[in-house]
Amino acid sequence: MNAPRQTPEIITSAHWKQAIPVTLSVLIPFYNDDPHPLLHQLGQTPPGNCEIIFYDDGSDASHPCKNLGASVTKAPLPVKLVTATENRGRSAARNALIAAARGQWVLFLDADMMPEGDDFLQNWYNCIEQQNPDIVFGGFSVEAIDNVEPALALHQAFSQSSDCLPAKVRSQNPAKHVCTSNLLVRHDVLAACPFDNDFAGWGWEDVEWAARAAKSYVVIHIDNPARHLGLESADTLVRRFRQSAPNYARFVKRHPDLAQTLPSWKAAHMVRKIPGFSFLRPVFAAIARDKIGVLPLGLRVLALKLWRSSWYAEALS
Repeated sequence: MNAPRQTPEIITSAHWKQAIPVTLSVLIPFYNDDPHPLLHQLGQTPPGNCEIIFYDDGSDASHPCKNLGASVTKAPLPVKLVTATENRGRSAARNALIAAARGQWVLFLDADMMPEGDDFLQNWYNCIEQQNPDIVFGGFSVEAIDNVEPALALHQAFSQSSDCLPAKVRSQNPAKHVCTSNLLVRHDVLAACPFDNDFAGWGWEDVEWAARAAKSYVVIHIDNPARHLGLESADTLVRRFRQSAPNYARFVKRHPDLAQTLPSWKAAHMVRKIPGFSFLRPVFAAIARDKIGVLPLGLRVLALKLWRSSWYAEALS
């Protein structure tokens, strides 16, 4: 018999109980990330009727993020920290945050993000007041290449080529370009359409949710970006892309029409036509990692995409 799941620990700031009603709940899940800089930044210019909720998804006991509770209690605005005793995955963490939120709208941010400007939250308030939206994605950016360590350059280049797109481009296929990083959603939308907890590990739970939600609600895009500071190493990207294959297959099975519009689907089916494509994986991985440090970034990005496509092709078989 499985042991009963322990109740998460909850810490709140002194302002938490008085913050009712709430217009906007900023929801920040994290696992072994340090949200202190983001908490500090959001606390500088908070608009009225705003709360922040952090969800620690079972981070390591020795990680610096375990000191967040002390900062939460001293925060100058309504803040809550929910600490889980075990890692439950990205969808479960977001659903727990949604359950804790009191706002009419929720804004999902990653703990390793930083608003591009001091008017970041005010821009979201303006969007709420002027458009009364269902779902809005604000976009994100990454550090300029000159500011990135060589070990992180692959992630920076990959994000620039695939993810850091203006609202005009994202709006051409709204559900495709939704990420739960800088995503605003009306609370009742999430009550009717929660994240699917069957998506374990990393990847595709946000696009799958957007595909379901877009059938009943309007998805729009604006330019109110937040910057991703937590760039990953090439080794981490290679590992995560391989691990994301089962989630990708689950997404394709549920939303085949949307899946067929994505470059990942087209690439996976192209790779499937290559005889013995699985034997090329070590080559793709070696080029992406570039341990010697002599290969052009464009070639490394292509190799990373082919590595991912080879696992996606196998998952679709």
